[in-house]
Amino acid sequence: MERVRLGVLGAGNIAAMNMRGYLEDPRCDVVAVCDTDEDVGRQAADDWGASRFYADLDDMLADDTIDAVEVLTPTHLHHDHVVAALKAGKHVSVQKPVANSVEDALAMQAAAEAAQRTLRISECFVHYPPLELAKRLVADGAIGKPTSLRIRTLVGQTDSAFQAGLRMDGYRWRLDKRSPGGHLFDDMVHKYAMALWLLDLGITSVQAVVRRRDYFFEPCAVIFEYEDPEVLGMMEVQYAPKFYMRSQYYGADEFFEITGDEGQLWVTRATGEMLDLQPVMLFTGTERERKTSEIGELIMSRLRRYDKVAYVRFASVYLDFKDVQEFMAELKDLLKTKDAAEIKGKSATKP
Repeated sequence: MERVRLGVLGAGNIAAMNMRGYLEDPRCDVVAVCDTDEDVGRQAADDWGASRFYADLDDMLADDTIDAVEVLTPTHLHHDHVVAALKAGKHVSVQKPVANSVEDALAMQAAAEAAQRTLRISECFVHYPPLELAKRLVADGAIGKPTSLRIRTLVGQTDSAFQAGLRMDGYRWRLDKRSPGGHLFDDMVHKYAMALWLLDLGITSVQAVVRRRDYFFEPCAVIFEYEDPEVLGMMEVQYAPKFYMRSQYYGADEFFEITGDEGQLWVTRATGEMLDLQPVMLFTGTERERKTSEIGELIMSRLRRYDKVAYVRFASVYLDFKDVQEFMAELKDLLKTKDAAEIKGKSATKP
């Protein structure tokens, strides 16, 4: 299969963000959209260049020109939609949370195995360049042996065009019995995924205190233990409903802190842009040298876009250079671009 012909199930609030990767990938053609709201679905099909719109899922699944289905429907519908697509012989990608129960998730896995089709659980945070780099730095020993991970999420308000364009009916299912934990369940899946993925360690126990304020199950404080007893994890979810923050998307901001016995690593953003800091900051120090490395988003995005090999090498390359000009010269060569001078990276050394 040289190109994937994709059918999209669900054109609601989050769909536009999820579809960007498909639309920008030359190996994929978005050929069909299915949604129960005809106006929304037809507009999405037009926006994404899909030639066909379906109001009924069975009709789309009967389309033999579709190889795979991206499921973007509410979580409580995932099980039925995924199983139907697999039984129709389609490969399936479904957004997190995979389902409302472990039983439903296992049934979806069994359906994929029976159909001999791929079922992908999509976790967008593992494709976010600052977090990708953080994982690489930890694996390369940049902070020594990890000892703790702290994840902070602040939920507030923003006036972004994306937020203003959200339809309230796309939230109602998160706020009633159709969701086992509302926004906390829907969004914190991302953070638990990062708690597992960043350190590549299993979690053995979780303790949490959860409060509910208006429609949201927040604030929340969590402690989790890893299979390595020398590593501890913490997660905070804070709620500030009258606080407006900078964000291109939702009114939410994340902060990740990984501590090792030789340093500390920050990822200062994900959804929002509340802090005036570079996306990745690495703090290391010895008796003779204290070093702060600030790694800008433009560096990561250019590396990722122009040279995959260079992107993989980035962590070790960056750490090896003591002088920012030396780093910039090497970066220009790696990217083969004339405007590398525009890329901002700073390495400050203090006695």
